[in-house]
Amino acid sequence: MTSYAPRDPKTDRLLAPENSVFAIIDYQSTQIQSIESMNRYQLVKNIVATAKLLKDFHVPIILSTVNVATGRNQDTIAALKDVLGDIPSFDRTTINAWEDKEFNEAITGTNRHNIIMAALWTEACLTFPALDALAEGYDVYPVVDAVGGTSLEAHEAALRRIEQAGARPTSYAQLACELQRDWNRTDTVPEFLENMSATGKFLRL
Repeated sequence: MTSYAPRDPKTDRLLAPENSVFAIIDYQSTQIQSIESMNRYQLVKNIVATAKLLKDFHVPIILSTVNVATGRNQDTIAALKDVLGDIPSFDRTTINAWEDKEFNEAITGTNRHNIIMAALWTEACLTFPALDALAEGYDVYPVVDAVGGTSLEAHEAALRRIEQAGARPTSYAQLACELQRDWNRTDTVPEFLENMSATGKFLRL
């Protein structure tokens, strides 16, 4: 029952709070209303839970929207904004967030090589920045149960495309376990249990 010392985040092959950044892209009402690959209520529940989890583990979060300043779109949905608090949002006109200077510099400026990514739609605003980040040497982890596309076929084809380019799919529960890693890391056990219980992954009887 003796745990090894925590690994060096710079060389750790697994995700850790110290080697990761979380990109949240375009969780706006127009995009959510067009999702057909999964239940929209569950989609919102999952992205909110994922954001809360990563915030609790002190992973830097980069939030972005598209076309709010132009008046063509509404801001990030309230349920997600409530969790994120005063985290700044980078508004864009580009469909591909990687092609927006401020968003790009916010990600690269963290000096973290693992990008956990959630975006709407899977076939556009997730795929394009994921492909660009992979090409530049980053490791990209799409959160598959917190993203969606305009059809199940579009969603699945997009995930296959980025997987073939080297993306590493993950899920909410996998992220939680990977970040916690060891029950001896007692500082984050309360948040881990709270988050897993709130999403029904643990039942506390």
